[in-house]
Amino acid sequence: MQTESAERRLYPRITNTDWLVLRELRSAIEDFAALTAGQGKVAIDFGCGSQPYRSIFESKGTLYRGADFTDADILINDEGRVDARSASCDLVLSFQVLEHVRHVGNYLAEAHRLLHQGGWLILSTHGTWLYHPHPEDHRRWTRQGLIVEMADHGFETVNCASLLGPLSWTTLLRLTCAYHACLRLPVIGRPLANAFAIAMNARAYLEDMLTPEWVTRDNACVYVILARPTESRA
Repeated sequence: MQTESAERRLYPRITNTDWLVLRELRSAIEDFAALTAGQGKVAIDFGCGSQPYRSIFESKGTLYRGADFTDADILINDEGRVDARSASCDLVLSFQVLEHVRHVGNYLAEAHRLLHQGGWLILSTHGTWLYHPHPEDHRRWTRQGLIVEMADHGFETVNCASLLGPLSWTTLLRLTCAYHACLRLPVIGRPLANAFAIAMNARAYLEDMLTPEWVTRDNACVYVILARPTESRA
């Protein structure tokens, strides 16, 4: 049974400030899962948190195993080592984790170690967003910078989905700030915040539809990478 946090990420409401981001993220994950997941395959979600996307992979017959520091199928130690043998999975999943990782090279090396040579990495991270430590928040990427960083650590990017162009994500930033300001108001704060969220989410949705693909491609709020290992690593 999913926790409230996982349910909100998988099925966000239009009254949530990140409704459009999470909606588009789920769609991209489902698209890449359709290409890579399947009966009898094993997926390790590296930094799984509340495991919001577990059902997407399990519905395809994939054995999903969440990995985190606590409360997970597989534990990660203080050095970032996953308690699983090398080349033990077909998929490594990483959703909105990389921006919080202090040592990106170590993280990607561990993801590489877990995958067998024919495996896949599905990874999402921010191109831009407000500072949000969990417990830390270190960086944002350009599309090119993320693809190059993946290549530098032994991954070939096969596909990179760009989610939400600058018109929509700047609207969502304004929504986030105004929403929390509304919540400070007594009595009417919550209804006012929800009404504002509906209006601004609708606006952001339309703005994203109107933004040319070539603009969104290199100016996205979130990038979702489908990559495969290109070389053996110790």
